[in-house]
Amino acid sequence: MAATLDWAEYAARSFEPRPDVDRWPTPGALAKVVEPATQQTPALDLVDEAVRWAYSTPHARLLVSMPPQEGKSQRVTMTGSLWALHRNRDLRIGIVSYNKPLAEGFGRTVRNWITTYNGDDGTLDLGLRIARDNGAASRWQLSSHAGGIICVGLKGSLTGRPLDALVIDDPFADKEQADSAYYRDRIWGWWQSVGSTRLAPGAPVIVILTRWHEDDIAGRLLAAEDGHRWRVLNIPALADHDPEKGQSDALGREPGTWLQSARGRTPEEWEAIRITAGTRVFNALYQGRPSPDSGDVWQRSWWRRYAVPLWTQHPTVPDAYTVEEADQIVMSWDMAFKDTKTSDFVVGQVWARRGANVYLLDQIRKRMTFTETLTAFQALVRRWPQATGKYVEDKANGTAVINTLKSKIPGIVEITPTESKYARANAVAPVIQAGNVFLPEAEIALFDPEELITEAAEFPNGTHDDQVDTTSQALAQMLLDGTGAQAWIDYVQRLAQAAAEARARGADPYEAQAKAVASNQPDADPADADEGTEPAADPEPEDPVAVRKRLRDQAFRNQNR
Repeated sequence: MAATLDWAEYAARSFEPRPDVDRWPTPGALAKVVEPATQQTPALDLVDEAVRWAYSTPHARLLVSMPPQEGKSQRVTMTGSLWALHRNRDLRIGIVSYNKPLAEGFGRTVRNWITTYNGDDGTLDLGLRIARDNGAASRWQLSSHAGGIICVGLKGSLTGRPLDALVIDDPFADKEQADSAYYRDRIWGWWQSVGSTRLAPGAPVIVILTRWHEDDIAGRLLAAEDGHRWRVLNIPALADHDPEKGQSDALGREPGTWLQSARGRTPEEWEAIRITAGTRVFNALYQGRPSPDSGDVWQRSWWRRYAVPLWTQHPTVPDAYTVEEADQIVMSWDMAFKDTKTSDFVVGQVWARRGANVYLLDQIRKRMTFTETLTAFQALVRRWPQATGKYVEDKANGTAVINTLKSKIPGIVEITPTESKYARANAVAPVIQAGNVFLPEAEIALFDPEELITEAAEFPNGTHDDQVDTTSQALAQMLLDGTGAQAWIDYVQRLAQAAAEARARGADPYEAQAKAVASNQPDADPADADEGTEPAADPEPEDPVAVRKRLRDQAFRNQNR
C-alpha cells in the first residue's frame, strides 16, 4: 500500500463489495491500517462480523465474551468505534467501563488515530477531523458533524443528547468486584437508570467482557425478560463442547483445540494458564462459563475438606495404600461410551466411610478407550486393596467392563439407575449439605478436587456431569442404600436431639447442632466442641518413610492430571 493512498481508494481496492453487506471493509481491515502489528485471527474474524451486524441492525444487542488479552477491546471498543464513525459521521457513541480513566483511554486512542492519520506528511488520510473546540479525551466530536465519542465510568452520567450507540467494555475491574453483590447491583442499577435511558431509537448496545461471575451484567441481561434480544458471541480458549449433546463451538473447532491466539500463545502456554488459573477461574475467564457461587443442586459451601491424609503406605503391597479406622471403602465408576474428543469422561473414585462421614480418597478422570478403562480399573484396585465394593453403572462401556472383569476382580456390583441424573443428585444433596462429605485439600489430594466442586456447581447446566454421576452413585450406596445408612440416620437423630435439648434449657439450638457437628469431624476430640484446643506442638522432623510417601503421592497426582 502506498503511503499516500487515501482511505476511500484503499477500501475500494482492497475489498470486494457484497450484496448482503455494505461496501465498507471490516473493523479488522481498519485495524491493520491504524495498528499494522495487529494479528488477525479466526476469533477476531467472528468479532468483526458481529460488530458489522450490530451497527447495521436497528436495536441490536450484542454480548461478546473472550479470554483476556485477545484483542476484544481493541477490535470492538476502539477500532470498531472508529469504523462505525467512518460509516456514519453523525453517530454519537458512548463508551463505558468500570472507571472513567479506562474509558477515556479508549476514547483518546480513537481520537489520536484520527489526528495521526490525516494525510499530513504523506500519511494515510482517514478523512475524519476532530472539532477544534470539542476535542477532550472524555468527550470529543467530529468537525462539521454531530458524531463523536463520550467516555464515562460506571459512576458517571451520560448527559446531552441521546446516544446512537453504546459500548460497555469490562464493567468489572477484577474478581473482587465481580464477587461483590454490592458492585453487581450497582452496575445493574446504572444500566437500568442511566445506560438504557440514554439510547436513541434503534441504537445498538454492545457489551464486551471477560466473565467473572454468573450474576455479572451479562448474566443479568440474559436472564431478564428481554434476554432473548441479545446475540451472544462467546469464544472460549479451549473447545470443550460435546457435539453428541448438540453443543457446538463458535469457531467450528474440534473438541480439545486451543484458541489461535492474537498474542501468539502456544497450546503449551494455554495449558500452563489453565493449570495456574485453576478450574473455577479458568472456566469463568477463559471459557466464558462462570459457575454459580452456590450451585443449583450441590452448593459450594456444603463441601467439607480434610487436610491430613487418611491413607498410609500399605505394609506389604508396593505402591498401594491402606486406610486405618474405616468402616467401609468402596469404588464408584461412571464409564463413557467411547474414546473420542467429544465423548464423556471415564471417572473412577475411591471413598472411605467412618460412621456417617464419607471421604473421597482418590479419583481418575480421563477420556479412555475400553482397553485403557480396563487397565485403569485394575490399577485403581491394586492401589486400594481395601476397597470391597466396586460400583459400576451398567451402561455405556460399564456393561462390557462388568462382563470382562467380574470373574477376575471380586466385589464388582452393577448399578442400574432408575431415576434421572438430577433426581439422583437431589437425593444425596442433604448428605452433602449436612457436612458429611469430605474432599481433600489440594495440598494432599491425589487429584484436582476443585474440578469436582466446579462441575457440581455447574450441574445440571454444565458441559460435563461425569463426576456428579459417580459421586451420586457412591453416596447413595454408602449412606442411603448401603451399610452406612443407619449411621447417617443416627447422625441426623443426634443433631435433632442436640437441638431439642438446647431448646429445653433455653440455649441456642443451632449452636448445639454446630457443636455436635464439630465432634463428628475427622480426628476431632468431642471435648473440643466445648473447650478450646491446646496450641499445636512444633512438628516433628519428617522421617524418610514420610518423605517417600509424599513424593509417591505427588507422582499419583501428576499421573491423574
